[in-house]
Amino acid sequence: MIASNDPLPSCPLATALALRICDAREELTRRWLDRISARVNLDPNEVFPSDELLDHVPMLFAGIAAYIEDPAQEIPADAPVIAKAMELGALRHEQGFDEYEILKEFELLGGVLFAFLVREVRELQAPCDRDEILVCGHRLFRAIAVIQEASVAHYLQRMRARLSEREARLRAFNRALTHELKNEIGAILGAAELLDEPGLAEDRRPPAIEIIRRNARVMRDVLGNLVELSRLDPEARHQRRILLPQAVAEAVRQLRDRARASGVAVRIGPLPAVEVPAAAVELSLTNYLSNAIKYADPAKAARWVLIRAFVSAPRREIVVEVCDNGLGVPEEKRPHLFAQGFRAHEETVTDVEGTGLGLTIVRDAIEAVGGRAWVTFPPHGGSCFAFALPARRAADVADGAPARGSAPDA
Repeated sequence: MIASNDPLPSCPLATALALRICDAREELTRRWLDRISARVNLDPNEVFPSDELLDHVPMLFAGIAAYIEDPAQEIPADAPVIAKAMELGALRHEQGFDEYEILKEFELLGGVLFAFLVREVRELQAPCDRDEILVCGHRLFRAIAVIQEASVAHYLQRMRARLSEREARLRAFNRALTHELKNEIGAILGAAELLDEPGLAEDRRPPAIEIIRRNARVMRDVLGNLVELSRLDPEARHQRRILLPQAVAEAVRQLRDRARASGVAVRIGPLPAVEVPAAAVELSLTNYLSNAIKYADPAKAARWVLIRAFVSAPRREIVVEVCDNGLGVPEEKRPHLFAQGFRAHEETVTDVEGTGLGLTIVRDAIEAVGGRAWVTFPPHGGSCFAFALPARRAADVADGAPARGSAPDA
């Protein structure tokens, strides 16, 4: 909370101006948000995410008006207006605002209020000296500063918490990856040394060669995922973006031969033509699709994977699903699916290569671009892995993207 040691003189305009601000807070809210949309490089969807934000802003104006009227009453840390300012900071963090954008937002708020007070002062008939007008301006500046401090402090608190969580996850990921690669290298070296043994029986050579090939393929896949992760630009606006159907086509192309060899039909359902971050989406789709192919149910004559997507208007999200009629996941193992190194069928399916890091990589890649990843299990069997990304443009939601299709019967 910002406090002043110097008492501010009384201003006869203060009460009248405070009342005008309260009366005009809905108009000021619209004006402020319009200026944010026009001046900051943001899609209107990000500025107007829901009615929740519009409920916050009038209370901010009411708090500013109260302080202008009586500067002796400092805005306490537990005041409702401070709580709303903190909620605004949390909301902006959730929306993916950067530091410049949130600071610019309050600069625009000050501009809107100063312009409003200039207009109102001209119309008021109350006697007021020039220095008293400056006092009102100072009160306004301090009120905005108090609210900005609360909002930005809460935004930075959320940012620090997210960074700490990601750092901890990255350290654990590095440990798991290092351990896995050491195991693969150890297996390759052991098999190579076996092949060097004098007098090795011919029937022992093919299994040793297969060990080398299998572990080398696993290492290749892991390194490929790491290369893709390195391409993820943490600054979302600098990421290469492509249309979702193109990202799906590329993932399917990469795994077409593997799907054909496993007897798995890859089907593509409705896909809205929305822009998505290329690296994160292609990486996630190839991991999801690869898992669906690996864990196809050999007991079923028709094995399939369905890729589909839709726009969720209420949440303003692009939702992508990769559903299959495969082996599914035992219920007791489902909570651990996105954990590092976890493999749901490690004991029952022994001929599948992998490190158990694919879903962890998907989660981290999608969260890095502001999305979320999860899995559901249809009643007819199989699984449906999904991820959601914030809709980047208002048109993505307003155009009414294709509705979600239904998965074929098992």
